[in-house]
Amino acid sequence: MEGDESIEHVDVLIIGAGMSGIDAAYRLQTMCPDKSYVILEMRDRIGGTWDLFRYPGVRSDSDMYTLGFPFRPWSSEVSIARGDAIRDYVEETAREFGIDQRIRFGHRVLGASWSSAAERWTVETDQGRFSCSFLFACSGYYDYSEGYRPEWEGEADFGGQIVHPQFWPDDLNVSGKKVAVIGSGATAVTLVPSLAEQAEHVTMVQRSPSHIIARPARDRIAGFLQRLLPHRTAGSAIRWKNVLLTILMYSRTRAKPEKAADWIKGMIRRQLPEDYPVEQHFSPTYKVWDQRLCLVPDGDLFASIRSGKTSVATGAIERFTPTGLQLVTGEEVEADVIVTATGLVVKLFGGVGLTVDGEKVMPSDHTLYKGMMLSGVPNYFLSFGYTNASWTLRSDVTAKSVCRLLNHMKAGGYTVCTPRLPGEMEKRPVITFTSGYVQRALPFLPKQGSRQPWIVPQNYVKDRLAMRFGQIDEDLELRRDGTAFHA
Repeated sequence: MEGDESIEHVDVLIIGAGMSGIDAAYRLQTMCPDKSYVILEMRDRIGGTWDLFRYPGVRSDSDMYTLGFPFRPWSSEVSIARGDAIRDYVEETAREFGIDQRIRFGHRVLGASWSSAAERWTVETDQGRFSCSFLFACSGYYDYSEGYRPEWEGEADFGGQIVHPQFWPDDLNVSGKKVAVIGSGATAVTLVPSLAEQAEHVTMVQRSPSHIIARPARDRIAGFLQRLLPHRTAGSAIRWKNVLLTILMYSRTRAKPEKAADWIKGMIRRQLPEDYPVEQHFSPTYKVWDQRLCLVPDGDLFASIRSGKTSVATGAIERFTPTGLQLVTGEEVEADVIVTATGLVVKLFGGVGLTVDGEKVMPSDHTLYKGMMLSGVPNYFLSFGYTNASWTLRSDVTAKSVCRLLNHMKAGGYTVCTPRLPGEMEKRPVITFTSGYVQRALPFLPKQGSRQPWIVPQNYVKDRLAMRFGQIDEDLELRRDGTAFHA
């Protein structure tokens, strides 16, 4: 295999040209300039999530000063940005640093196999094979080809159109129509006010409420700092402002979730008519941050409800009818179009199957090492973001940590690194959210341990300190000339 010249070989092969992949590429070419790399992207454009989702109003649910790249700070005062603006930003970043020249579009990765004898990965794609010394999965956490879509009784009886947000039809026109959006998560609260701008009426149909918080779409403090300071300095200052505020808010709400829930409901009451049934439609049964908070910029969802263009129906769906939905509460929701904003299908590594020396890798049998490797899997890195903050915060920490490890290996002449679990250790779920998409995925996800470096703390400051100043090779087996060395 080593002598097969038909296989292109690079030092690092990155899977995915979304935000994580572009970030990883930048860190590699600046921190490890001696390493060759290629990015494989199954789609025809840069952007990942922000190229895939095209439904009305699609936007970030994190501020762009922390979701954006630290090496190319977001320059707009608009903190909560629309999807097309984010995709353009990612594409412009890749172009500015020449990363776009390293991307192979239209390459769907089918599988990857590690050979200890050859000390390399062989990666199968639908366009041919590649080999690499290190494989870096930056392909997100959900299935691009399939969204979560329950089936309901009577769907065939419905006389209108049923649409899933992940596959939004370009020609769908809701003008003058009644629309029902099934769901109460981030996608639903984004879609509802956007559709209400054109539709006759939109009903958000929720089995149970979610915690929803409004915040300004524009960050005036950020705008002030951008005018006052040099671009990079302003970007860093705004980023740290938002990081620390997010950590403070998260810790305080987790410490006193009942008080936090009352605070959120109080904000909602102030944005809705005095007699609106807030307890019925905006009082979740779960604690704050047991699931991710839903963000509505400038309170657009509540403004749409106040206008009379939007209503909320709370209750499980009993069945579809020829003219809409019948709920178990007895309420009937009329609809010409039904949107199933019912969630994602979690799929790690982009669904790429891994084998190590012929043995299939089952992620649930492995433990995350520093949130960036799998126990027992050599020379394999993965980018996995935060659940309580912007994804890119963690992916950037991971990319820099990978580069730090690669440079350490180069200095010591090591060619293989493999995380090794240190005997018995308690295993815990890597994500503690109660959200349906998480609970459905837990049996297939890797675990985390009970001590460092096997914990994923969900805290940017802790991660940044640990990854930058912690022991590089703790619990790592490093190999040189066929000989293993343990820290």
